[in-house]
Amino acid sequence: MADNDLQESVFKFLGDRATHGGAEVRRADTHGAVVFLAGGRALKVKRAVRFPFLDYSTLDKRKAACRAELDVNRTFAPQLYRRIVPITRESNGTLALDGAGEAVEWAVEMARFDENMTLDHLADRSKLDDKLLKLLAVAVAAMHERAQAADAAAWLSAIETFVKGNTTAYKKHGDLFSARSVAELEQKLLTELARLRPLLTARGRQGLIRRGHGDLHLGNIAILDGEPIAFDALEFDPVIASGDVLYDLAFLLMDLVERGLEDAANAVLNGYFAATRRIEDCDGIAALPFFMSLRAAIRAMVTVARVDLATRGVAQSAKRYFELALELLAPVKPIVVCTGGLSGTGKSLLARALAPGLVPHPGALIIRSDIERKAHFGVAENDRLPPEAYRPEVSRKIYGIVSDKAARVARAGHSVIVDAVFAKPEERSAIEVAVADTSAGFRGLFLVADLQTRLKRVGAREPGASDADADVARKQEEFAIGSIGWDIVDASSSPEATLAKARAAIERHA
Repeated sequence: MADNDLQESVFKFLGDRATHGGAEVRRADTHGAVVFLAGGRALKVKRAVRFPFLDYSTLDKRKAACRAELDVNRTFAPQLYRRIVPITRESNGTLALDGAGEAVEWAVEMARFDENMTLDHLADRSKLDDKLLKLLAVAVAAMHERAQAADAAAWLSAIETFVKGNTTAYKKHGDLFSARSVAELEQKLLTELARLRPLLTARGRQGLIRRGHGDLHLGNIAILDGEPIAFDALEFDPVIASGDVLYDLAFLLMDLVERGLEDAANAVLNGYFAATRRIEDCDGIAALPFFMSLRAAIRAMVTVARVDLATRGVAQSAKRYFELALELLAPVKPIVVCTGGLSGTGKSLLARALAPGLVPHPGALIIRSDIERKAHFGVAENDRLPPEAYRPEVSRKIYGIVSDKAARVARAGHSVIVDAVFAKPEERSAIEVAVADTSAGFRGLFLVADLQTRLKRVGAREPGASDADADVARKQEEFAIGSIGWDIVDASSSPEATLAKARAAIERHA
């Protein structure tokens, strides 16, 4: 029998309840595999297909791919991946699961989980809350920490191949992608690659090009026992699965942006940077728009290759990814925004609200003095520091760290929000000097509110990075703030009103 005909008989066999002891069977199809869900088990069979980016065209290749999938994913989700299982042709001509006959197909056996608890389904139900997004960012950071260094030169050499392979695929679908826009996307990606190559080469030397997940979109992350777990890592090509750690993260960020979930994407970006705390990433963020664009371009290519484009929804999905890839490469002017003010004025709340709306996607990186201080002393974000951690000489050092990071991010072409009290004139002038030689715009916002409002807010806080309490808030009334050259924002009313005033101040000086 031809592979396709044999596979259809295998799929029919695996879709039969009798094969699974009478359990109900659900089938899920992708461009490269068919998954059968029955009872507490999932069986994934590679399709007998060949695309420019993968080849499952022979039984031996599918077996090897199953073995590779098992090996790779045990790094990311060991609790899910069990073994590879043969589907055999028995002596009486019938098919059997793990029988004694000759193997005619292979499947990856996994523990089944609630398929409604993958992040794409949760996003559809608007269930990606702040707590989950923070857990997600930490989980991705931990995954990258475990990942092994990859052949940086091989990956860098392959990027141009990825770009040109996308172009070849697009040209087959002139009804979706105009020749002009295809040429524009290729030219922009290759230009950006040339510009970023020295940076990416340096990041390779720093060990930041690693064997990552390779396919880190929302549909490949599930919530198990309350924790995000990435599964279905890319197994068919180690070079394609490798890349800069920010390139791996970029798939997840792009997926959120494509869905219009800019706030969620920004929360993951900031949560990831807070978890990893790599100073090199303040420079490496320069490559993030390129990485996100390339991810969107590849997603467009895979989408047009996967099914009959007579399905209008799939065709439009491919077109959206393509258009997003172009949009992500559009030139932008970043901005450095400082949110200053005494404790209880709502600086951090404002910073989080402003960040998703600043360019480029997925919004500004937030650098917060409270978090930098905790990191400097090697304590957890919620741990309280002793009074000596707030001595003037320590604060000068923390403000120096904050200014250096902000300048790095701004030089990388990304917007940044610096969240600190900025009570002293020299602190405000120092940050302006630090970012003056960047191409970014600058806007200082100094929030003000009466003491009673500040005391009420400080008293209502959940445990967090700030150690300010009511006593601190009262003592701050004595600060010699001096002349303030920044925009003074009345923050005594609602957070929404403060946000509107802050946005208006930024737009006035855009």
